[in-house]
Amino acid sequence: MKKTFAALASLAFAVSLAPDALAGCKNCGTITDVKEIKKEGEGSGAGAVVGGVLGGVLGHQVGSGRGNTAATVVGAGAGAYAGHQVEKNQKSTTSYQVVIKMQEGSKDRYFNFKEKPSWKVGDEVEIVDGKMTRPKK
Repeated sequence: MKKTFAALASLAFAVSLAPDALAGCKNCGTITDVKEIKKEGEGSGAGAVVGGVLGGVLGHQVGSGRGNTAATVVGAGAGAYAGHQVEKNQKSTTSYQVVIKMQEGSKDRYFNFKEKPSWKVGDEVEIVDGKMTRPKK
């Protein structure tokens, strides 16, 4: 009985010295997902115009008579489509979103990055001044 009381007394003393250690970290969490977000670019029409002209010129080099006219039209259409796709691809962007499940059960937090982050699923993080950091141990 004396040993139990002594153990409880020392435990109570340890808890009184370090209340924050048992309270948990309100700004800590674990990364649950790292999403790659691709946004397709929009064409302005310039790529289609340039592609259409080039395709028409190249198509005009094929055949003679009606075949030449058909090749010019098909070349212009294919060139316009290809030019539009090239322009869209050049204007597309990729970003990354990191999802953090907070320890205290509050809502998940989301952080967006323009470059691929070094963070991985399962990493523990602490949010300090609105930025993700490695937790202090």
